[in-house]
Amino acid sequence: MINIYNNLNIKSKHKRSILLIGNFDGLHKGHQKLFNLAKSFKKKYSTKIGVLTFEPMPKMFFKKSIKNFRISNQNQKINLLNKFKVDFIIIKKFDKKFSKTRSMDFIKKILKRKLEAKFIFVSNNFRFGNKREGDVKQLIKYEKEYNYRIVKPKPLIKNKKIVSSSLVRNYLQRGKLKEANFLLNRNWSIEGKVQKGKQLGKRIGFPTANIDIHDYVLVCPGVYAVRVKIKNHIKVIKGIANLGYRPTFNGKKILLEVHLFNFSGNLYNKDLSVEFLKFIRKEKKFKNVDQLKKQIKNDLLVAKKTK
Repeated sequence: MINIYNNLNIKSKHKRSILLIGNFDGLHKGHQKLFNLAKSFKKKYSTKIGVLTFEPMPKMFFKKSIKNFRISNQNQKINLLNKFKVDFIIIKKFDKKFSKTRSMDFIKKILKRKLEAKFIFVSNNFRFGNKREGDVKQLIKYEKEYNYRIVKPKPLIKNKKIVSSSLVRNYLQRGKLKEANFLLNRNWSIEGKVQKGKQLGKRIGFPTANIDIHDYVLVCPGVYAVRVKIKNHIKVIKGIANLGYRPTFNGKKILLEVHLFNFSGNLYNKDLSVEFLKFIRKEKKFKNVDQLKKQIKNDLLVAKKTK
C-alpha cells in the first residue's frame, strides 16, 4: 500500500529514491510515460518511487480568482498514483511560508537533507522557489555537489500537440470529451457528495442527484452520458447528467445534476463518482418546461445507447 506523508519528514526506507515532482493534475498519458520510465529506473537501481506534490496547487494559491481548475481531486490523484505502483507520496502544504523558500534552500534543505533524492524527475518547464527563481538548469548545475541526478524526459506528443494538463482542460472546456478522455487514458470523472437541491428535476419527472463540483475544471456546460458509482457499492449505474446553470429555471450557480437509470433509493449525503462517457449537447434555455421535457427524452435515448 502507498505511504502518504503530509510533511517532508520521510522514513529512511524512502530516502535515496526516485522522486517525481509536480502537480500531476489528471495524471494523463504524458505523466503515465514518466511513471513508466521511473519504473524502469526502479528495476535497474533497486530503489523506490516517490512523488512530491503540493496542496493547494501553486497556481490556485497565487491566483485566488481561479476557482474551477482541477482535473482530479486529491483522492483521485492518490488512487491513480497507487495504480501506477508509486511507493510513497509527499503532499506538501503550499502556503505563504513555503512559497518564499529560496531555490537554493529547496535544493539544499529539501531535496538533499530532508529527502536525499537519488533521481529527480521534472518537466523541462519546472520552476521552483521564491518568485519561481529556480529552474531545471539550476537543478542540473548542483547535481554533482548534492549527489542527485536530474531526469527530464521529452514531452509526449499526440496529434502534433504536447500532452499536458492544460490541453486536457482546454478540451474539457470546449466539450471535446472524447479527446480529453483519450489523453487521460480513461474517462474523466468527478467525485462529490449529493446535496439537497430545489427538486426541479423531480417536479418535471426526472429526479436528479445534485453534486457541487467544488474546484473541478469547468467543463463545457451541457448534457453528458455518464456512469455512476456510489461509494462502497460495487454496482456501476448508467445515467445522464446536466452540468450547468439551468438557464430555463434562471439558475445562477454551476451544478452537476445526475439522473440514474433504473435506480430507486435515497442518495442524499452519499459520495458519488461520476464518469463522463459522452458529450451529448450544449446547455440551452428553453421557452418552457414542456420543450425542456421533450428535449430530455431525446437526450435520454442517446445516453442509454452510449457504451
